[in-house]
Amino acid sequence: MVEIIGVGFMKANKTYYFDPAGVSYELGELVIVETARGMELGHISIANCEIDESELVAPLKGVERKATKEDIQRYKDNLAKRDGAMKVCEEKILQHKLDMKLVDAEFTIDGTKVIFYFSADGRIDFRGLVKDLASQFKMRIELRQIGVRDEAKMLGGIGICGRPLCCSKWLNDFQPVSIKMAKQQNLSLNPSKISGTCGRLMCCLNFENKTYQELRKGMPNEGERIETPDGIAKVVNVDLFNGKVTARLIVEDKETGEDTLGPDYNIYFKKEIKRIDKKHHHKKNDDLGDLDEETLKEIKELTRD
Repeated sequence: MVEIIGVGFMKANKTYYFDPAGVSYELGELVIVETARGMELGHISIANCEIDESELVAPLKGVERKATKEDIQRYKDNLAKRDGAMKVCEEKILQHKLDMKLVDAEFTIDGTKVIFYFSADGRIDFRGLVKDLASQFKMRIELRQIGVRDEAKMLGGIGICGRPLCCSKWLNDFQPVSIKMAKQQNLSLNPSKISGTCGRLMCCLNFENKTYQELRKGMPNEGERIETPDGIAKVVNVDLFNGKVTARLIVEDKETGEDTLGPDYNIYFKKEIKRIDKKHHHKKNDDLGDLDEETLKEIKELTRD
C-alpha cells in the first residue's frame, strides 16, 4: 500500500496523485505542486489515504509546499494579467499571419513561464511568434496546440440539453464515441442533432451505450423478419425500454401470389418472437449506405479526432 493525496486544478476535472511525504493535508487546502506545465496552484481533493501500488501509473511526485498568502496573491495577479497576455498574443498572431485560434493563456505560479493554448486544423510553424512573445514578456513561452474537444472543455458552455458541458464540469477523460452508438440508440443521424458545441459527436452518446447494448440483446431491428405466434412478420417499430416489438404479418396477395404486409399492427413481447437471419440484419443496421453523400461527409467530420 502507498500513501497518497489527490490534487485537483482549476482548469482540470481530473484528480492527480501526489506523495504527501508524511505531511497531513485537509480537503480543500491549497498546495503548490510541480506538473508538466510547471509550478501550479492546486487544491486537495483527496485527503491522506492509502491505495494499492498497482493503481499508480507513474512514480509519485512530492508536494512543493502548502500555498502561502503570497502564492494565492500571485495566482490572482496572474489571472489579472491573462487578458492582457491574450491580447498581445492575438496581435502577434495577426502580424505573423498564422492560421490558428488562441484559446487561453496561463502563467505558472512562479512567474517563469506563460503558456498559450491554441487550436488549428494542421501543424503551425510558430517559431517566429515564440521569439516575439519571449521578447515581449521576458520569460519562457510555451505554445500548446489542443483539439476542439479540449477547447470546449477549457472554455465551457451550455449543451443542447440546457446544462453546462459535461467535459467542462465533471468529465475527467474523453472516451471514444462512434456513430454506431447513435444508431444503436435510434437517434437521428442528422449531424446537427448528434454533435456537441465542439463539432464532434456528443460525449453523452457513450454514457448510456452499455444500457442500450443490454436492452438490444435478443431484440430485432426495424425492417427485420421475425417469427411470431401468428406467423412470419416484418418489424416496423422496436420499443427497447418495454421489450416490445410492433410488426405487420407477411401475407400472400391473393391476386398476384406475392408476399405483402397485412393491414394490422401487432405488438409482441421479446419472449414471444424469434429472429430470422440475425447476422444479415445486424449488418444492415450498422450500414450507413442509406445516407446521402453530404451527410456522410459531415458524419465523417464528427468522428475525426
